[in-house]
Amino acid sequence: MSIRVQIHHTISRPISGLSPNLRRNVRAITFPSLYPKHPLTNLARNRGFPKWVIRLSVGSAEEQSPPKSTVDAQRLVGFLYEDLPHLFDDQGIDRTAYDNRVMFRDPITKHDSIAGYLFNIALLKQLFRPDFQLHWVKPTGPYEITTRWTMVMRFMLLPWKPELVFTGTSVMGVNPQTGKFCSHVDYWDSIQNNNYFSLEGLWDVIRQLRIYKTPDLETPKYVILKRTADYEVRSYVPFIVVETQGDMLSGSAGFNTIAGYIFGKNSKEEKIAMTTPVFTETVDTEESKVAIQIVLPQDKDLSSLPNPTQETVTLRKVEAGIAAALKFSGKPTEDVVQKKEQELRNSLIRDGLRPRKGCLLARYNDPGRTWECIMRNEVLIWLEDFSLD
Repeated sequence: MSIRVQIHHTISRPISGLSPNLRRNVRAITFPSLYPKHPLTNLARNRGFPKWVIRLSVGSAEEQSPPKSTVDAQRLVGFLYEDLPHLFDDQGIDRTAYDNRVMFRDPITKHDSIAGYLFNIALLKQLFRPDFQLHWVKPTGPYEITTRWTMVMRFMLLPWKPELVFTGTSVMGVNPQTGKFCSHVDYWDSIQNNNYFSLEGLWDVIRQLRIYKTPDLETPKYVILKRTADYEVRSYVPFIVVETQGDMLSGSAGFNTIAGYIFGKNSKEEKIAMTTPVFTETVDTEESKVAIQIVLPQDKDLSSLPNPTQETVTLRKVEAGIAAALKFSGKPTEDVVQKKEQELRNSLIRDGLRPRKGCLLARYNDPGRTWECIMRNEVLIWLEDFSLD
C-alpha cells in the first residue's frame, strides 16, 4: 500500500534592493500539492507511533513526488513585455493569464480576485488617466517575475488636476500548477512601509495633491525613472537653449536679452514660441559663472535656428542625460535655492548616487503673476550615471 504526505511549494520574494526588515514582512504564498494528506502521518505524530512509521511515510512520498512544474519563465517575461503596456489603454491586459483568485496588493489597495483586480485598473483609468511606462521585466525566483515601472497620473476630480507620480516594482507570483499569475504585489520607491495598509503610503498620495501651477507651455521632454520621498530621477532627451551670462542662480539678469532673441531680435527676425521653465545654471558651488537660459521648442535644431544678433547670446545643444530634481514652491531666493541644492546633493550621496558639480534652478512661473504658494520651482543636479537595476 502506498503512503503519501502533503507537499507544499512556497514562493518567497527575494527582491534586490529591499532591506532585510522589509523582506521579513513579505508573506510567502503557499500552493498545496495535488496529493491529499494521508492520515497516517498525523496519527503517528499525535499518538506516539514509532519514528520508523513517519520515516516510512516520508520515504514513500518521495517515491511518488508530484510532477515537476512546466512554468516557462522566459515565455512569461516576454508576455509581460507585450501585455503590461496595455494596462490602461482600451485593449487592456489579457485576463486569461491570471488565476481567478489572483491576489493584488499595494500599500493602500488590496483585492483577492481577478474581478477586483480589473476593477482597480478601471477605477484608476477613470479617475487618474494613468500614463504607465514599463522599464524592465525579469525572473527573480523559481515562480516569481519582477517588473519595474513608472506611473504618472492626474487626479481628474480636483480642479487643478494635480500630478501624482509613482515608481517601483511589482512582484508577480506564478502558480506552478496552472502556469498563471496568482499574485501581484507592488512596492513603491517613495516609502519604506509597503505593507497593506500603509499610512505612509496614504500620506504619500495626499501630499502629491497640492497645487503647483505649471503653465500650459512646452517643456523639455523627460521620463521619470525613479521617485523617492525626496527627489525624482529623470532621463532627459537632448534640447536646445538660448543663453547668456547671468548674475546668480536666483537672479534675472540677462533674461530680457535672451527673451529678445525669441521675440524676433535674431538674424531672421523670426518669432519663436515661448517655453518653460527658465533655467539658471552654475557649474560649481562658488557660482563663479552663471548662465541664464530659455529652452527652445523641440522641433527646432541648431542648423535651422536663426543666429543671435548680440555677441553675448549663444545657442547650445544640451545632450541627453540623467538629472535628479527636487521640487518646491515659494519665492526662490538665493538662500532658499542654495539650501535646496545642498539638501538634494546630500540625499543623492546618501543613496549612493554620484552628483556632478554645479546645479540648475528651473523657474516655471511669471513671478509677477503667480502666487508664491503655488509657484513651481525645481533644483536639478546632473548625475554621472544611474541604473534602474
